[in-house]
Amino acid sequence: MSSAARPEGSARARWASPELRAGLLRRHTTERRFRALGTAAIGTAVLALASLLGVVLWNGVSALRATEIRLEIAFDPELLGIPADAEPGALPELALSADFAAPVRAALQQLFPEVGGRQDLRALAGLVSSGARAELRSRLLDDPALLGRRVSLWLPADDEVDMLAKGHSRRDLPESERRLSDAQLAWLDALEARGQLRSGFSTAFLTRGDSREPELAGVRGAAMGSLLTLLVTLALAFPLGVSAAVYLEEFAPRNRLTELIEININNLAAVPSIVYGLLGLAVFVNAAGLPRSAPLVGGMTLALMTLPTIVIAGRASVQAVPPSIREAARGIGASPLQVVLHHVLPLALPGILTGTIIGMARALGETAPLLMIGMVAFVVDVPGRFTDAATALPVQVFLWADSPERAFVERTAGATLVLIVGLVAMNGVAIWLRQKFEQRW
Repeated sequence: MSSAARPEGSARARWASPELRAGLLRRHTTERRFRALGTAAIGTAVLALASLLGVVLWNGVSALRATEIRLEIAFDPELLGIPADAEPGALPELALSADFAAPVRAALQQLFPEVGGRQDLRALAGLVSSGARAELRSRLLDDPALLGRRVSLWLPADDEVDMLAKGHSRRDLPESERRLSDAQLAWLDALEARGQLRSGFSTAFLTRGDSREPELAGVRGAAMGSLLTLLVTLALAFPLGVSAAVYLEEFAPRNRLTELIEININNLAAVPSIVYGLLGLAVFVNAAGLPRSAPLVGGMTLALMTLPTIVIAGRASVQAVPPSIREAARGIGASPLQVVLHHVLPLALPGILTGTIIGMARALGETAPLLMIGMVAFVVDVPGRFTDAATALPVQVFLWADSPERAFVERTAGATLVLIVGLVAMNGVAIWLRQKFEQRW
């Protein structure tokens, strides 16, 4: 054997030694175990997310269904307490004091003439939602010619009837454990047999404001409150955040003051959101005297919370622009401002927009700051201005989740579903904007 072959043979022997094989086996086993743990972690996260979405969908989709009862409503002036010869112009004022529950009771008594006694009559009238009175008033004001006529109308059923029709309540339980009595179940069966009870798709949940009655509660008021709040947040946080990011990265001198500002911006991004709520309450409501529970104040408070996120994302995007772009622009005589506006910002825009929308998505899901400034109030009307009293989607979820009625469970899930759709839409817009404005060099 030659001397050159001995090292090769000894090396082959070392690679084939039992100790080295055992070490390789341990490394490969550890790698497979690590991959298995990673796969299990991802699978667990996906399963948890699917379970969450499944529960929300299961309970939330039923909020888009409504149960109604068809009644022959007589707009009898005597029943309503309105003069028969009332002028159409005086009808809105007279309708405020009219008894619109009387035609509903009369229509039910006509269907079930055998029902007598105050308690049974009250139970019979309880099958129809109290919101039927507002609907009858609205129909009469829209069409004054209905006064003195009899029309067939589908009116909203009570929330317990709605839960029974949707399968969320059990009718096989003892009467003492049900909200609906045996007599009420018999009346509902009779209405269903006559074709006067139906449960189907309805957009009322998306078009109505909040209500104490779960069958009448809708998410439109909270959705409009969130939209107006986010508009104020975007109008304040985006220009201020981008300007601060560009100044700190392109124009600010490197000294201790700049370093202190950068450290504080990074720290502000980690401050709990309720602290911003306290700040908004002290500055905007108490000191400035702005109206409580208004989207204007809510947007200003959320802008303070979102601003550090936009500044950090903007600085990272500006830093990612290659220095050669700036040098080339200066080489052809561009001023520092022209370099930033014409070359740096267009290239950094995708990252800036992505960070902005992520910050806005966080603001959309925030509850604590809005609670502190009073956007937890019960608001029935849909806000139309930035200074109107309003609430927001996450706050509405909080309010409905705290309600004892079973029907508010599906309302809570429905509002959560609307909130998730909004968050997914905002993230989708962020992805689209990034792909649209992204430039490669």
